[in-house]
Amino acid sequence: MQSAAKQLPVKNENKARGTNSLYQTFWRWHFYGGIIFAPFLIVLSISGALYLYQSEIETMIYKDKLIVQQGDKTLPLSEQVDEVNREYPEAEIGSVRLPKEDNRATLVKISENEVVTQVYVDPYTAKITGTILDEKHFKNVAAKLHSEWIVGGTFVNRLVELAACWTIIILVTGLYIWWPRNKLSLTGTIVPRFKKNGHVFWRDLHAVTAFWLSFMILILIVTGLPWSGVMGEQINKLATSAKAGYPTYAWTAPKAEKTTNEIAEDIPWATENNPAPTSEPADGKLSLDQIMYLAQENNIQKPYTISSPIGEDGVFTVASSRDKPENEATVYFNQYNGDIVEDVRFSDYGWMAKTISIGIALHEGHYFGLANQLLGTIAALGLVAIVIFSLIMWKKRKPAGKLGVPKKSDKKLRPWLIVIMIITGIVMPLAGISFITVFVFDRFIIPRVNPLQEWLS
Repeated sequence: MQSAAKQLPVKNENKARGTNSLYQTFWRWHFYGGIIFAPFLIVLSISGALYLYQSEIETMIYKDKLIVQQGDKTLPLSEQVDEVNREYPEAEIGSVRLPKEDNRATLVKISENEVVTQVYVDPYTAKITGTILDEKHFKNVAAKLHSEWIVGGTFVNRLVELAACWTIIILVTGLYIWWPRNKLSLTGTIVPRFKKNGHVFWRDLHAVTAFWLSFMILILIVTGLPWSGVMGEQINKLATSAKAGYPTYAWTAPKAEKTTNEIAEDIPWATENNPAPTSEPADGKLSLDQIMYLAQENNIQKPYTISSPIGEDGVFTVASSRDKPENEATVYFNQYNGDIVEDVRFSDYGWMAKTISIGIALHEGHYFGLANQLLGTIAALGLVAIVIFSLIMWKKRKPAGKLGVPKKSDKKLRPWLIVIMIITGIVMPLAGISFITVFVFDRFIIPRVNPLQEWLS
C-alpha cells in the first residue's frame, strides 16, 4: 500500500508534464500563426464583410446606372442589345444578364481591344444608363482584395490560401489552450473577467470572443476554400474521383477543347469545369429574344446570364448562379435550332457539389437573406477584434526588446501528433509545406543565430 501511494504522485506528475508539453507545443504554434498571419486575417475579414453587402453597396454607388423607372412592358432583349451595338459598333457582345427585380437595368458585357466593359440598359426604353469598366466594378475589386489583395498573381493568392489554412490551425490550437484544466469557472472561460487589468483582461477578451465565434469563423473559412488555388483543386479532384461533384453529364460527355467557365459568365461552381458542348453548324441562328423565351419556358430563375456562342459550333449558355443554390441552372442551347444540348440543375449535382454550393451561398451571405449577412458580419468583424485583442495582449506580455515566443517544449512530438500533422499537410498542402519550413527554421536556423535566438526568446 505504501509503495503504491508513493508511485501515485509520480504518475500524476508525469501526466501533468505530458499535458504541459502538448500545451507548450500548441501555444507555440498558436503564437507563430497569430503573429505571422494577423495582417492577412484583418484584410481577409474586412474585405469579406464588405463582399457580404455587395448588392446593397452596388445599389448605393451605382444607383443612377442600376435603378430604372419601371414601365408597363419591357422591350425585346434584341432592341436593348441593338442600342449597345449602335453605341459601340466595334465591340463584341459577350453576355447579357437579366435582373430579378423589375426596376433594374439589363447588364450587357462588351469586349473591345481586350477591355471588358459593363453597359447598363433601361429595359423599358433601351437607353443606356451608364457604363463601368469590368475590372473597376465594386464586386470585382472586392473579390480581388479578398483573394489577391489587389496586387494579384499566383504568389499572393497562395499566401491568402495559406493564411486561411492557418486560421483553422490557430482556431484548433486556441481552443485547446482555452480549455479549462483546473476547476471550471464561468469567468475567464465563457465570460471575460472585466475587473481584471492588463494582460489577463485582454487575454479573456481574446479567448472568450474566439470561443463564442469559433464555429462561425470555421464555417466562413471552410466554405471559402473551394475557390482557393491549391486546396480548391484538391477538392475538385476529390469530387471527381468520388463522382460526387460534377453532374452525370461530365462523365459521359465527349472530351471538349474548353470547359464551361471558358465560354460563359456567372457559372455555378459545380459546372465550371463541365466540358463545353457544341452545336452542329446549320443555316440561320437564334436571336437573344428566342433564347430568353426558351429560358423562361425551361423555368430558369432570374437573375440569369445569357452568354453568346463562341465560334460556329458554340452554344448559347444560360446560367443562374446568383440566387439560392436550389435555383442554380446551367443550360446549353443549340445556337441554330434552340434544342437543349444539356440541362444541368442543382438536383443533378453530386452530394459534394450540393454541399459546396450551399457553403458558397453561406459564405457570400445570400443563402437565407439578411440573417446570413449579419451572422457573416459578426464572424468576420469578430475575427478582426480577436486579432486586435491578441496583439494588445502580446504587447503587454512580451519582454522589452524580444518577440516573446512561448518556450519550446523539451519533449519530442508525440507520434499521434505527427500523424495528424501529416494528414493536415495532405489535406492542406500549403500548410504542410509551412510545417516543414517552420521545422527547419526552428531546428536548424534559430539555434545557430544567437541574436535571432535571443530576440525570439
